[in-house]
Amino acid sequence: MADKEPQQPEELPIVLVHRLPSFKIPSDSSFRDQLRSQFHMLDPHESPEPYDSFLARHAPFIRVLMTIGPSPVSAEFLERLPFLELIVATSAGLNHIDLPACWSRGIVVTNASLAFAEDVADCAVGLLIDVLRRISAADRFVRDRLWPVKENYPLGFKLGGKGVGIVGLGSIGSEVAKRLLAFGCTIAYTSRNKKQSVSFPFYANVRDLAANSDVLVLCCALTKETYHMINKDVMVALGKDGVIINVGRGSLINEKELVQCLVGGEMGGAGLDVYENEPNVPKELFGLDNVVLSPHCAVMTPESFEALDQLIVVNLKAFFSNKPLVSVVSNE
Repeated sequence: MADKEPQQPEELPIVLVHRLPSFKIPSDSSFRDQLRSQFHMLDPHESPEPYDSFLARHAPFIRVLMTIGPSPVSAEFLERLPFLELIVATSAGLNHIDLPACWSRGIVVTNASLAFAEDVADCAVGLLIDVLRRISAADRFVRDRLWPVKENYPLGFKLGGKGVGIVGLGSIGSEVAKRLLAFGCTIAYTSRNKKQSVSFPFYANVRDLAANSDVLVLCCALTKETYHMINKDVMVALGKDGVIINVGRGSLINEKELVQCLVGGEMGGAGLDVYENEPNVPKELFGLDNVVLSPHCAVMTPESFEALDQLIVVNLKAFFSNKPLVSVVSNE
């Protein structure tokens, strides 16, 4: 009996890697090896061929794009990929992707919010507790050896019983709500649409939400509609004791008006992980003990990145197997 001819390995499904030259495929070498063992990862920046030529040559075969970090995906860029069906984003925020252009083409977009949700929510709650109980300021008070001199440290504020308005009740906002309910807070929210699956009070606009809340937690995406949605009118509605926590995007807030309200004592405080012009932070905030600042690090845990690695692989495998995707960005 003649020996069977050796079987040729099946070609791996193609994934185009879209990144700025300074960005790399996320995580460690084992994850990169895992990707490359299951998919043909096309990275123009690893090829000696000019970028435009590389993209034009491969465009007819590209159905999936994996974006690394904030790499821009414009309508013009999408036109260069006529057969694209899926964008797998490695970030939670998507202001660098032209979503309407994607949806008009029927291109599905997934993001990292499901992978990042728990750790970002933890950070949001941590910032809120820090602002209310003045933990960072108390740390400075002790380290500066002021305790023996001044003796009494200013009172903080209780978290339990606070009315918290969540701006954007998606994956991250839902995790924030879950945690704050355990502290005895009451929850309300605003979002693009009222969610039938939750019983929290819904407000159609953020000003009305602010007027009925002690705290606003910003978890929503940055879009043309949400740019500077938190302005002085909203801050005044929140009240002199009101607190804003931002783990979304810096430009959700009119930063100049935020600074004015905080410096002028028109707000109770703020906990900020994101800013309008990162890494530059308004210097007026540095001396305010009722403001807690962190360097856009809400997602920065090993567990978040491990979950992201798994989410990327799950979605790529699901797409090429015609199975349901997870963490799909809704256009509703």
